[in-house]
Amino acid sequence: MKTAFISLGCDKNLSDSEHMLYTLGKAGIEITDDESDADVVIINTCCFIESALQESIDTILSVAQYKKAGHLKGIIVTGCMSSRYKEDIKKDLPEVDMIVSANDYDEIADAVFTVSGIEKPKKGASAAKNGRVNVTGGFYDFLKIADGCDKNCSYCIIPSLRGHYRSYPMEELLSEARSLAQSGVKELILVAQETTLYGTDIYGRKMLPELLRRLNEIPGIRWIRLMYAYPEEITENLINAMAECEKVCHYIDMPIQHADDRILSLMGRRTRQQELVEKIDMIRKKIPDIAIRTTLISGFPGETDEMHENLMNFLKLEKLDHVGVFTYSREEGTAASTMPNQVPKEIADKRRSDIMRLQQGIVFRKNRSLIGKTFSTMTLGFLPAENCYVGRTMRDAPDVDSLVFFKSNHELLSGDFADVVITSTADYDLKGELK
Repeated sequence: MKTAFISLGCDKNLSDSEHMLYTLGKAGIEITDDESDADVVIINTCCFIESALQESIDTILSVAQYKKAGHLKGIIVTGCMSSRYKEDIKKDLPEVDMIVSANDYDEIADAVFTVSGIEKPKKGASAAKNGRVNVTGGFYDFLKIADGCDKNCSYCIIPSLRGHYRSYPMEELLSEARSLAQSGVKELILVAQETTLYGTDIYGRKMLPELLRRLNEIPGIRWIRLMYAYPEEITENLINAMAECEKVCHYIDMPIQHADDRILSLMGRRTRQQELVEKIDMIRKKIPDIAIRTTLISGFPGETDEMHENLMNFLKLEKLDHVGVFTYSREEGTAASTMPNQVPKEIADKRRSDIMRLQQGIVFRKNRSLIGKTFSTMTLGFLPAENCYVGRTMRDAPDVDSLVFFKSNHELLSGDFADVVITSTADYDLKGELK
């Protein structure tokens, strides 16, 4: 029996997929990359915004074609879509044979045996938090430290999909991190719906600083990167830990979504512009070379031209290193979807373009300021057509930030670290030479 696995959506979903793949393997289920040759296909779905939901539906329908043309016995849907639209899937997507809730991943192997019609071995394997199959390429991986969220931002469906905030026990995370290090992972990327509240539910206080210190001690790990750190929960204690732990990247992903006080209030966010300015100032004072990434939403209900300009002025002042911008997506079941003064899509899209154009200029100027500086760079591979290597610095997260292109007189392998002197820029990316 062969099972194919398709993982859609965010890095948190990918982490879940790796754990499910481990569970399948322990149950004796063979995994294949070829969906046309599979007996069962599992699709870990996303539906955070409308486009993600459509991608999930399109993937299900595409895979369903193998039922007609091949020997595919069943399709299993799991992930966020399975939690939010379970009844709709049953009604409108008869191609799906079984639905496994996003919070019931330990049942994934049982589902495969049921759908395939093959008797389950008497001694099966249960899911293990520290067991996983690395699918990112081996040199970096995501360490999911918590699930769920209690923030209830007005535009977000995550609390209804994933439930209340739940931290994973620290010893389990440390065991998982050690296992990843032993398998060759050199960069741990900490993810959750919100990393900064880690530990408050099971230890009674914020334990992210302690987790960083413990992870910093693990042999083999070179970088530890922090994502999804909500600004209102970032403390001096956390930033001190980041500054003191040599393996923790001088990088923080701090989603703020907007900078106009009225929009922040409508979004249900816990900070206001002055607090954001003060938080950024505190972080930069303690870690002067830190790279700060954020995400923003353009065209939120009620956003006026003046509010948009307020956000633009904030970006001009703060000059953040990396900015991702999403046009507001009206999601069913959220408070924002029923708000008055919905912004027309063409206006929201134009505002997004305004922000991206402004940020482009900021990034290009920042990149030019890096010329002459030396950065430890993780080698990602060699580009024969360009006759150079491509890598990533501590300032850049995979898939969303910049790359470095550099030449070397000796061979480097993917995952090797090299000191690279920046010599020029290439738009968002950098060019350099081996020091």
